[in-house]
Amino acid sequence: MALALSSEAQDLLFREARTANTFTDEPVGDEQMRAIYDLVKYAPTAMNQQPLRVLLVRGTEARERLVGLMSPGNRAKTAAAPLVAILAADLDFHEELPKVFPHFAGAKDLFADEAARARSARFNATLQVGYFILGVRAAGLAAGPMAGYDAAGIDKEFFDGDHTVLAVVNIGRPGENAWFDRLPRLAYDEVVTTV
Repeated sequence: MALALSSEAQDLLFREARTANTFTDEPVGDEQMRAIYDLVKYAPTAMNQQPLRVLLVRGTEARERLVGLMSPGNRAKTAAAPLVAILAADLDFHEELPKVFPHFAGAKDLFADEAARARSARFNATLQVGYFILGVRAAGLAAGPMAGYDAAGIDKEFFDGDHTVLAVVNIGRPGENAWFDRLPRLAYDEVVTTV
């Protein structure tokens, strides 16, 4: 067997998993989200940076503010999803490095350059976003990640200047007609080369 995961786990996480566009009204609880985070917190990052920050949008007023910042095609599904997560990169992640990388006393000093620190935050948090989506799938839920939104507006409305949005993800159990047709994927030989 080429893969260690069971065929059922492969289907759950990859082959049968889809981006949901509609959801049932079944709530997604804090306990589920805590279990998801406790699984995905082990995502690989450079120097164990962990710059991902997750803002769960549960309140009616907060949801309305977010919906107003989504692209028109994403508004209805964001308004109707049981839970919405704003996934952001903490641009000041280096302040936490002594906690998560204690063996290297100078880790925080490596990120004195603000532009380099922001690039590192975005790159590593984006890795964590992928794992977050897999964690949602592992919980038996569907994720609807979106990039159609007013990023500057979300940063201003929900963050204090040291975080930047990377994705907005609707989370829940898939609803009626949740899926678009599966689109083709590139084949191995179209993507992988060996030197």
